[in-house]
Amino acid sequence: MSFRKVVRQSKFRHVFGQPVKNDQCYEDIRVSRVTWDSTFCAVNPKFLAVIVEASGGGAFLVLPLSKTGRIDKAYPTVCGHTGPVLDIDWCPHNDEVIASGSEDCTVMVWQIPENGLASPLTEPVVVLEGHTKRVGIVTWHPTARNVLLSAGCDNVVLIWNVGTAEELYRLDSLHPDLIYNVSWSRNGSLFCSACKDKSVRIIDPRRGTLVAERERAHEGARPMRAIFLADGKVFTTGFSRMSERQLALWDPENLEEPMALQELDSSNGALLPFYDPDTSMVYVCGKGDSSIRYFEITDEPPYIHFLNTFTSKEPQRGMGSMPKRGLEVSKCEIARFYKLHERKCEPIVMTVPRKSDLFQDDLYPDTAGPEAALEAEEWVSGRDANPILISLREAYVPSKQRDLKVSRRNVLSDSRPAAAPSSARPGASTSTASAHTAAPIGSLTGAGEAGKLEEVMQELRALRALVKEQGERIGRLEEQLGRVENGDA
Repeated sequence: MSFRKVVRQSKFRHVFGQPVKNDQCYEDIRVSRVTWDSTFCAVNPKFLAVIVEASGGGAFLVLPLSKTGRIDKAYPTVCGHTGPVLDIDWCPHNDEVIASGSEDCTVMVWQIPENGLASPLTEPVVVLEGHTKRVGIVTWHPTARNVLLSAGCDNVVLIWNVGTAEELYRLDSLHPDLIYNVSWSRNGSLFCSACKDKSVRIIDPRRGTLVAERERAHEGARPMRAIFLADGKVFTTGFSRMSERQLALWDPENLEEPMALQELDSSNGALLPFYDPDTSMVYVCGKGDSSIRYFEITDEPPYIHFLNTFTSKEPQRGMGSMPKRGLEVSKCEIARFYKLHERKCEPIVMTVPRKSDLFQDDLYPDTAGPEAALEAEEWVSGRDANPILISLREAYVPSKQRDLKVSRRNVLSDSRPAAAPSSARPGASTSTASAHTAAPIGSLTGAGEAGKLEEVMQELRALRALVKEQGERIGRLEEQLGRVENGDA
C-alpha cells in the first residue's frame, strides 16, 4: 500500500478551527424552529442576519457584526412577511441589500440602513410575486447586478431583475418535485440543482434548457445538495440507500459515474456544503451535528482529500459563512463560520498557523470583490463574466454602498432583448410588450418606412447613450460627495 495519501503535501493540512470567546458571541437570539433545510443565517463584512421566531408572521434579525453580547428581546427585526421566513441571502454587490423568501409565497428585497436597524423594518424595497407556494430558496447571481433567483415548493425556478421588479425567466417544467437547493456557476451562465426526485440537473436559465442531468445521484431518500465548483465540476452531498451520508464529485461532461464518492457516517442531518473557490476547500456541516468537516478538492485522485474535523459540544441549527473579503488576513484566517445554537450565534474561525506576520500570498489569492461585472441587461443579452477580483493585501476596505433603486419602467423603454420562446414568461407582460411595440412599427407604413424606422432607432440609441453617460456622472458625483462627507477630500 502506498503512503502517498497519508503524507500528501498541502498547506491546508494544519487548518484548525477555534470558537471565539463568549463575549464575541451573539447571545439570546431565538433561532427559527421552522422545519426547512436552509442555513437560517447569512453574513457579509458588515452584517449578520439570522432567521428568528416571530409571532404572526416571519422575521429575521440583522445585526452589525460589532453588536456582540446579549441581544435585547426588543431589538428591531426585518418583519414584513406574513408567513415564516425560510431563506435569506445577502447581495454580493451591495452589503446593505438582502433578499428573503417566505411561506407567504413572496420574495422580498430589503435595504438595511448603513448603521443597522433603529426600528423594525416592515417596508421592503421591492416585493416579487410569482410563486404559488412557499419560497424556500433565494440566491443572487454571482456577477450580474440585481439578478436574483428564487425557487419555491411549486417546483418553479424564477429569475428576477430586482432593479426593475420584473420576472426575466420562468422555469416551470424542469423539476417534477421539490427543489432542495440551487447553486450558480462561477460566472453565472448556468446553475445546478438538487431535487427530491434524486436527480442533479445542470440548467441554462437563459435558454430554459437542461444541459445535463444525473438521475439517482445519491440513492437515499433524504435531502441532497449540489454546488458548482470554480472549475465547472459539481460537488454533491446526500445519502446512500443504507442511509449513509455521502459526498461526491461529478464532471458535467460525463455524469455516468462520479469522479469520487465518499461515505461519511450514518447520522441523519442534511449535509450543508460551503465552498471556497480561492483555496478549493469544501466545508461540510451537518444540520444537528456538532462538527464541521473540511476537504480539499484537487485534480489528482482521489480528488476529495479529507483534511480535518472541527468538533464542539453543541449541535448546530444553522450556519453562515463570511465572504473572503470580510476575513482578518493578518491572523491567517481562511474561513469564518457563524454557528447557530438554539439561543445564540457563535463565530468559529478557521486559521492556517504561520509564524510570519507578513501577508501570505499563497493563502490569499485575489478574491471576488463587491463590484458587479455585468448589468442585468447585459447578462440577459447573453454576456457572461467572471467575478471582478480584488487583492486582500491591503486588507479589504469597504466602498460606499449605493442604495438599491427600483424603476418599474414602461415597456417602451425596455432595452431587454427578447428571451428564447421556451424560457420567456408566458404571462401578460410579454403580450403587453409586443402589443405596445407593434403599434408604432405598424404605423410606419407607406413611403420611406425603412428610413423613418432607422431614424427612430438612431434617436433611441442616442438617448440610451445619454442616459448611460448621465448615470456614470451621477455615480462619480455620489462618490465625490461620499468622500467629502467622510472627510477624505
